[in-house]
Amino acid sequence: MSILYDLNHTLGFDLSLDATGDLQAVSHLERSQQRILRRLLSNPGDYLFHLDYGAGLPKQVGERLEINKTQAFIQHQLSQEASIAPQPAPEVKVTPIREGVSVQLHYWEAQTKQPITLSFDVNH
Repeated sequence: MSILYDLNHTLGFDLSLDATGDLQAVSHLERSQQRILRRLLSNPGDYLFHLDYGAGLPKQVGERLEINKTQAFIQHQLSQEASIAPQPAPEVKVTPIREGVSVQLHYWEAQTKQPITLSFDVNH
């Protein structure tokens, strides 16, 4: 049986099941990406035992977008993830889209030293 942090859990969805009906596990890289999305898309206060966890990006949608400030904020949040290598520093690109922002991250995975690109949109 997998321990909790090995389970496939995409933010906003239920835990996933494999073909046999067991809880589906994720690879190291998938788990890393799920943790990054969870950190960036969770609001501070959402986790009862970690009230300061989360970047709260969805709450920023609709406010005046300051791209440099938002990119720096995301980089700071990424620096708290153990799966992201500190050097070279992650690259963050934030682009305005209709009713939100598009975020593209390029970073090096800490354990495998593999370059990763992760893109997602945050909107209403």
